[in-house]
Amino acid sequence: MPLLLQRLLPFYVRPTSPDIAQGAPNAAMHPGWVVLWTSLWMATVCNLPLWREVAQLPGQSSLRVWGFALAFALIVAAGNAALLSLLAWRWTLKPAATLLMVMAAFGAYFMLAYGVAIDASMLTNVLQTDVHEAGDLLNWRMLGTVLALTVPPLWWLLRRPVQRLHPLRQVAHNGLQLAGAVAVIVVCLLLVFQDFASTMRNHTKLRYLINPLNSVYALGNIATKPLRMDTHKLLPIGRDAQLGASYAGQAKPSLLVLVLGETGRSGNFGLNGYARDTTPLLSARTDLVSAHNAWSCGTSTAASVPCMFSHLGRTGYEARAANFESLIDVLHHAGLAVLWVDNQSGCKGVCDRVGETITSKNTDSTLCPGGECLDRVMLQDLDTRIAALPAEQRERGTVVVLHQMGSHGPAYYKRSAPDNKKFGPECTSTSLQECDRQQVVNAYDNSVVETDFFLDSVLKWLAAQDSKAQTAMVYVADHGESLGENNIYLHGLPYSIAPDVQKHVPWITWLSPSMQNRTHIATDCLQHDLAERRITHDNYFHSVLGLMDVKTGAYSTELDMFAGCRQVVGSGKPAG
Repeated sequence: MPLLLQRLLPFYVRPTSPDIAQGAPNAAMHPGWVVLWTSLWMATVCNLPLWREVAQLPGQSSLRVWGFALAFALIVAAGNAALLSLLAWRWTLKPAATLLMVMAAFGAYFMLAYGVAIDASMLTNVLQTDVHEAGDLLNWRMLGTVLALTVPPLWWLLRRPVQRLHPLRQVAHNGLQLAGAVAVIVVCLLLVFQDFASTMRNHTKLRYLINPLNSVYALGNIATKPLRMDTHKLLPIGRDAQLGASYAGQAKPSLLVLVLGETGRSGNFGLNGYARDTTPLLSARTDLVSAHNAWSCGTSTAASVPCMFSHLGRTGYEARAANFESLIDVLHHAGLAVLWVDNQSGCKGVCDRVGETITSKNTDSTLCPGGECLDRVMLQDLDTRIAALPAEQRERGTVVVLHQMGSHGPAYYKRSAPDNKKFGPECTSTSLQECDRQQVVNAYDNSVVETDFFLDSVLKWLAAQDSKAQTAMVYVADHGESLGENNIYLHGLPYSIAPDVQKHVPWITWLSPSMQNRTHIATDCLQHDLAERRITHDNYFHSVLGLMDVKTGAYSTELDMFAGCRQVVGSGKPAG
């Protein structure tokens, strides 16, 4: 019996092994040591972003805090060991350890370089990134960091043979390792529970920095999504949609352009009071409505775009049990012509039933230098694309969505044409931390100048349609951006901990005089009403339906941001 127990112990090796007895450099290593050393490497070296954040906690000079940090490190290492214990089989241990270390290295780089945190939303955004966006993130600093974090442990791991255990012994060893790891976690939590609970509650970001468990958890969350919601079923919405009274005997059809902005910071728009004149063309106009207090429903394109085109609102969208049709579908159900033109990474499923036009195949060297197109390319051949829509639908009205590349980072310098580079010098590196912060801001602000030019071009194009359509434009960004505040760059932090600059977005509306007459909504009323009133992406679905006079049970007057300025015909008073 003692011999049997000894053989089942996790780190038992046969004393008769000639390699081990002689201490040969390539002696077969017990799998338990692979689990232990790999877990410690990931918990320490690959978790530098986590320990940097822990080091900034208050009271670092006290022994109590040092004790908490040590216990936290053991919890992270034990968590890694518990995960690896489930994968420590003959054919899976080395591949699993390699994969986890590579994941940890990439995670460490992005968390160190951009101050991001990793959750399911962040990984969804990564998985939906196109080739150009992914290319913007590649640089020598990333390569160097990943190699520094993976080459030493992988060189050690791949050169050492791992001892083969009998299947029953392997099961026993893995079970004991898992139990031991769980025991370490429990003991450490009991020792520092009060400090741990308080820190996790007050510093939520820490839980998204535990590497690579954050990525594993996020991938698990994505993989199990079909178990929490029916991803194969698309529920109908707005099938009862009908056009309102404004379409009866209309002299001209309506034409609405929805400009879906990308990575727009409300605070960097001159139109909203920014110290720099980043929107000289828009600021010169007196017929625009800029909502200064507008907020997104997500911090990434993958989260915000489907949410803002949904009738559910942010809270309902996050808790949904199935997917629904979108605003685009409801407009189509009502009999309107719908066109989606995309200069980004796609419509995220929002326009799947009506299709989209992608600009990435454009070969114009002026509009698309280096294969990435400036947003102004979306106006090229726009008349032709609209003319190709069904004539019967166009005679009722048309909604065009222009999905911008906008200010997408980290290559902000690519988002503006040479004639719109008003601020310099620019950061021309995708490793934003290598640049002076002012250079990063300069490059970003130039991208806003480009957006100003693009929106002004849209308004000029709409003015040219005045003889044949009643026109309007609504511009709103999907989310904001961090530009180095508190060493955080880009976007995509979990909504609950994301800074306001990732959620506070520009929202600009323009109604032609004929559209104001048609909708009984006056621009001057909107300018007063929306100047400071808080609105969110929750209002978007209902406001577009209200503006286009689409009647459906899915519409809510309370969420229509235009409703307060809609006059009852003949009364001169607001509706309701």
